[in-house]
Amino acid sequence: MIKLGVPSKGRLMEETFSWFDSRGVHLKRTDSKREYAGYVKGIQGIELLLLSASEIPTELNEGRIHFGVTGSDLVCEKVPNWGQNLEAIKYLGFGFADLVLSVPKFWIDVDTLDDLDSAAEAFREKHGFRLRIATKYHYLAREFLKSAGVADYQLVDSQGATEGTVKNETAEAIADITSTGETLKANHLKILDDGLIHSSEATLFKSKSAFFSEEQTAAASTFLTLILGD
Repeated sequence: MIKLGVPSKGRLMEETFSWFDSRGVHLKRTDSKREYAGYVKGIQGIELLLLSASEIPTELNEGRIHFGVTGSDLVCEKVPNWGQNLEAIKYLGFGFADLVLSVPKFWIDVDTLDDLDSAAEAFREKHGFRLRIATKYHYLAREFLKSAGVADYQLVDSQGATEGTVKNETAEAIADITSTGETLKANHLKILDDGLIHSSEATLFKSKSAFFSEEQTAAASTFLTLILGD
């Protein structure tokens, strides 16, 4: 059986189910909404695995599933150099979000990364410790800031309500996902003019690490022909 991993809950799961459904591959959850299990109708040889979106990149990279749908931001964050073991098969046209670097609105002189670099240096001189940037995207944020030449900062982990860390004084800036920017505005934050770190989209990935038997190769070929036929 070919193992297909998809997000187990929320809008991303619903839109993934709808996308496959429109192509004749019907993904179904079991009747129990508390059970992360499902099945596939409309094609033979495909097993559905309901996983958290953040698990799917690692499962693909390790070859434990053959195909998976998740955000490109999670793949880039969790699997550096992901192109070695993963292949992006199809961008699905939903799940759009931007990973951005944001600072307080009242920082009127900080609009670009160069401004942030200067502000970070001044912050360390004044406070005796580095400016804190809250994020759960440590790899992507670090690589982005490194490429921009920003050095005087420290990343602090935030796994939820990242926008509130500035108000709570546990960070001075954030690197987080946004779809509309409304939550940032509500928390009196602004995106730097050149603060786009990554534009994310729900994507179907194929694992290059997974073993494909002759039977699985045939099933995968039928699966891809069906869903990519248009």
